[in-house]
Amino acid sequence: MRALLAALLLFAAPVAFARDSGEPPANPGEYLFKAAGCGHCHTAEDGPPLAGGRPLETPFGVFHTPNITAHDAAGIGAWSDDAFVLALRHGIRPDGSAYYPAFPFTSYTRMTDADALAILAYIRTLPVSDRPNRDHELAWYVSWRFAARVWQWLFFKPSEYRPRSDKGTAWNRGAYIAEALGHCQECHTPRDWFGALRTELAYAGNADGPEGELVPNITPHPETGIGDWSRESLHTFLRFGELPNGEYTAGTMDAVIQGTGQLTDADRNALIDYLRGLPPIDNRVSN
Repeated sequence: MRALLAALLLFAAPVAFARDSGEPPANPGEYLFKAAGCGHCHTAEDGPPLAGGRPLETPFGVFHTPNITAHDAAGIGAWSDDAFVLALRHGIRPDGSAYYPAFPFTSYTRMTDADALAILAYIRTLPVSDRPNRDHELAWYVSWRFAARVWQWLFFKPSEYRPRSDKGTAWNRGAYIAEALGHCQECHTPRDWFGALRTELAYAGNADGPEGELVPNITPHPETGIGDWSRESLHTFLRFGELPNGEYTAGTMDAVIQGTGQLTDADRNALIDYLRGLPPIDNRVSN
């Protein structure tokens, strides 16, 4: 049973979208869609946008992301608003079965229904594709959807982000961006061997991150985190990916920067407020 649950651990794809001047798009659904990282995960290399087929290679097999264009048969065009919210915020498929935690519904659950539906409205404006979904290629012990249901029963409770009354408006906005839309904790927090987030080490880094990369500690610890980064350095990094030493980030984090680079200045500053307000945790990430 433990091996079964541990095998369910997968990591969310990073946020990804093109940089711009920091001004919000005219369509609020587009802004939210890009902040949620939908395009990066659901678009295969050289494939049609949102038509799925991106392989997520894991020790437990390969997951193939689905087509989320508004095509009635191949995508989600026939889904109702309620079905989309149920999937995004509750991890439940239209047929009633459970999604695997490779899909970061564990973070998207904090999103408001209004934001979820704005994302869906934007998706419905985009070109459709009839590209069929591929079956996952999983080890036998994770090949049954019932395993995902058991994992959810043990480790997942649907919820919505609730602003903290002891924090200001900007901090709460940053928390919403990080915890709900950007799902930062999915990669920056280590997990136990059941695949559940170790909340006592929230944002303190992960030695076994997506695609085998080290994911750094982003708490404000002065030695093992980003506590010695100035606010200006954080803003420059989130906008352009430039590190304090003048080098630039690479790997999966580059896709994340493409996302944070498009945030409005107000939202980017709110995210910085949130990160600088996290409890500093001494956790040096290494192989």
